[in-house]
Amino acid sequence: MGSAVERTDEHVREYLIYRGFTSTLKHLDADVKADKEKGFRVDKIIDQLQLFIHNFDLNGLKDYWSYLDRRLFCRLEDVYRPTVNKLRTSLFRYYLVHTVQSRNPEKTQEFFQRQAQELQVQPEWRDWFVLPFIPAPEQNPAFAPYFSRQWMDTFLVSLHNFLSVLFQCMPQPVLLSFDSEVQRTASLQEENEQLRQILFALQGEVNLKKEDTVHHKLPPYVQNMDRLGDTELDLVTCQRNPTLTTTPSRNFFSTFLPQTRRAPGKTPQGVLPGSLPHPAYVGRKDTTAIQSVKPKDPTVSKDPKPMPSTGGTCEPQAGSTAYPRQRRHQDHEKERKELFSKPQSQIPEKRVECGDPEASPEGGTGGLTDSPPLNQTRVSREGGGVAGGLAVEQPFIKLSQEEYGEHHSSIMHCRVDCSGRRVASLDVDGVIKVWSFNPVMQTKATIMSKSPLLSLEWAAKPDRLLLLGSGVGTVRLYDTDAKKNLYEMIIDESLPRILSLACSPSGTSFVCSAAAHHGLAGRSGSVSEAVPRLPNPPPVPGQLLLWDTKTVKQQLQFCLEPGPVAINCTSFNHNGNLLVTGAADGVIRLFDMQRYDCAMSWKAHDGEVYSVEFSYDENTVFSIGEDGKFVQWNIHRCGVKQSEHSLPQDATGPFVLSGYSGYRQVQVPRGRLFAFDSEGHHVLTCSSNGGIIHRLNGEGGLDSVLPLGGHKAPVVTVDWCSAMDCGTCLTASMDGKIKLSTLLAQKS
Repeated sequence: MGSAVERTDEHVREYLIYRGFTSTLKHLDADVKADKEKGFRVDKIIDQLQLFIHNFDLNGLKDYWSYLDRRLFCRLEDVYRPTVNKLRTSLFRYYLVHTVQSRNPEKTQEFFQRQAQELQVQPEWRDWFVLPFIPAPEQNPAFAPYFSRQWMDTFLVSLHNFLSVLFQCMPQPVLLSFDSEVQRTASLQEENEQLRQILFALQGEVNLKKEDTVHHKLPPYVQNMDRLGDTELDLVTCQRNPTLTTTPSRNFFSTFLPQTRRAPGKTPQGVLPGSLPHPAYVGRKDTTAIQSVKPKDPTVSKDPKPMPSTGGTCEPQAGSTAYPRQRRHQDHEKERKELFSKPQSQIPEKRVECGDPEASPEGGTGGLTDSPPLNQTRVSREGGGVAGGLAVEQPFIKLSQEEYGEHHSSIMHCRVDCSGRRVASLDVDGVIKVWSFNPVMQTKATIMSKSPLLSLEWAAKPDRLLLLGSGVGTVRLYDTDAKKNLYEMIIDESLPRILSLACSPSGTSFVCSAAAHHGLAGRSGSVSEAVPRLPNPPPVPGQLLLWDTKTVKQQLQFCLEPGPVAINCTSFNHNGNLLVTGAADGVIRLFDMQRYDCAMSWKAHDGEVYSVEFSYDENTVFSIGEDGKFVQWNIHRCGVKQSEHSLPQDATGPFVLSGYSGYRQVQVPRGRLFAFDSEGHHVLTCSSNGGIIHRLNGEGGLDSVLPLGGHKAPVVTVDWCSAMDCGTCLTASMDGKIKLSTLLAQKS
């Protein structure tokens, strides 16, 4: 309805301009600008309510809801009044939750002071008056559900659906039906065009079948069908007039057999006693009767003798020629019955020359009786697929999908902070965006860098700090609230590329991977043309360092065996006692962070290791490598594979984006290639048009359960932020777009 109102307003404006009613047009524009109903656009009304909540405007929120109540809700029947009251209560609770999450206790107390007289008589608000005095209400069992993203999304979806149904059921003026009529006319035109295309296609198939029929060889008895008609005509005429002396006509049998006299006492060949003529013969009688008289066959004797008849029947002469003629006619009858008894798709193309009447009629049909018809086989396969493909219940429901489009080049990294409130994204141009998505998507900070940036990581404590690794050997510590650099650490000028950063869960230290420039394309992370790789490229030198966050000094350098190598990815376990790394030599190394040494290492992939993460129970490690393998490793048994699964190239990289005129861009993986849900049962991976959620089954395989989609370019990095039953999946692609998909977990 909102789109219809908007287009109708445009038509009215056009009409007023045409009539010259400028003053009326000014009043219309002023009224539309001050329209509180937002042109019946539900999304605009929801945005207005969220804007009041975001700005802590309690008066505006109450006034706007009162206006909606007077304008819309009061027209409803009394049975819907409890639903309106529940939505109003949830809206005020949504406001309170926002004040607590924003750490604004003054607004929380102000709400209860101004609404106390109204709310104290309502039993559903009785337990909420203690909210300002609870230190951590999001951890209180009575209030924890209201602080979850699931409850907020459910409330907004319910309000959106309620308003949408309300607007659809409202009586509409006749003028608004203009838009529906235009859409109906357009749909009818599209349907007519589709039917016309189908008609053209069917006509083309009919023409092709006609051409195929013309060029196919016909069976011998069909080629001589006119002669069969002449023969039957002679037989019927002989039956009607027994005393008539006939001259043998130019029939089918006269072509192959010598002329003989017909003797009485025999049944005419091809016609059994007491039977009717064959329908094929009857259908040829009139046609043969009106044909012009043909000249006699030169094979017929010039002085034929009359054929005596007795009892009104024409009998062939008894002799050696009668039985071959009868047998041959029966063979042709058998061939005709077989031809018309089979479906058209099973009739073989018989290549029998006209001069070979003795060819076997079953010569090309021996293989058809043993195989089922083609359509029957197809139906049985489809039936089996349906019976065997009864899908289990989906573990997630995609509630919504939003797009963040502030970047103008390919994304390298996209990470959610520890609290799940902010996102940091980095593109290949060195632009970093810090933005939030709850309750509305909003950019908090933009960081421009003169030097190229290759990596980023959120600090654990405090979560407002961001670590930025550059391509000139420096790491910056950036405060996203103050929007300024706190420190800039020089790592090693000889190893300028900071490939990976990982902050310990305690927040006291972080590890930094520094590497030299690659001789070829390397893992620069930038979008570039594909460069051929050497068969066995030498390992890129690098080092792994541990830095103290408080003193901003290097603590130690890890020993990398068998030699210095570039570390592509790093990840801590939940308490920071273990660190797992994946290197350019295909080796995974597990470090003991209490003793600061390598506990174990093993060759994991043929080629580089692109991404590595601990499992949910931290007994195994998952990795993705250049060989396209997604492998699960047991850390209690060094180098033992627990499962292995092959992924397509669009999930592991290098990622390719093709354009016009042969334009081709290639990006080597830099960010996280997979992420787990809160329970570790499902994993999110990249694909060519969006993320894909897989289920980790017990046999070591991946079962695709939900494609997120939404992208027009390959997804290069993913992240998954989980909060109770509701999770948020981030997928970033090469066109600079980031999709934020909100999921609802279905508990079995």
